[in-house]
Amino acid sequence: MKVLGTGFGRTGTMSLKIALEKLGIGPCYHMQEIVSHPSHIKIWYDISRGDSPNWNRLFKNFNSGVDFPLSIFYEELVNEFPDAKFILTLRDFDTWYKSTANTIYKVPTMLPDWFKRVAYPIRLFIEMQVNLIWVGLFKNNFSDKESTRVVYNEHIARVKKTIPADRLLIYHINEGWGPLCDFLNVDIPESIPFPETNNTAKMLRNFAVINSLPYLFILSIVAILVILFMLVL
Repeated sequence: MKVLGTGFGRTGTMSLKIALEKLGIGPCYHMQEIVSHPSHIKIWYDISRGDSPNWNRLFKNFNSGVDFPLSIFYEELVNEFPDAKFILTLRDFDTWYKSTANTIYKVPTMLPDWFKRVAYPIRLFIEMQVNLIWVGLFKNNFSDKESTRVVYNEHIARVKKTIPADRLLIYHINEGWGPLCDFLNVDIPESIPFPETNNTAKMLRNFAVINSLPYLFILSIVAILVILFMLVL
């Protein structure tokens, strides 16, 4: 791994993922990669239950990584990959909190329990997030904004203390290509705008689709039963 992110989700991690890939430092591991690699769901779930991570197995074929949940493990990763550089993405706390509360914090309660029991991988994925992020990181107290502010600021302070200054970039996504390319010693891409993705409105549209999954599941079962019924007539 050449570059690893230590910033919380919703601090511009998706934009950073795409930026790193455009700079040739990809593929970049991100929470969405867990979804697209089903075997990783169980691996991360086991990590959330206390198993030791096998980073080389998880990051095989990846050259960089950002976002939850890997950003929580920066203290291990800084030693596991001694040549890697680290990027701490930051965002104004109040803006970050509102965005997080309106999006990824809602994920564990979006789907009904019966559906999570039926869709086993989804259940593990959600429980992994709860164990590592909402319980492990935020001590099951994310709804208390001031308590979360303390966690947010303490994370920043610990990252700065843990990672040597020459290996760490403190970065706001709205700074664009300049600081990022300087830190990575690469040229700024010509005629390529810095990626801006995953805004709250877009995520809420995606969540509307997720909310419809249980109903689509029921409709699919009904359709299958109707077809089977017609076939035996």
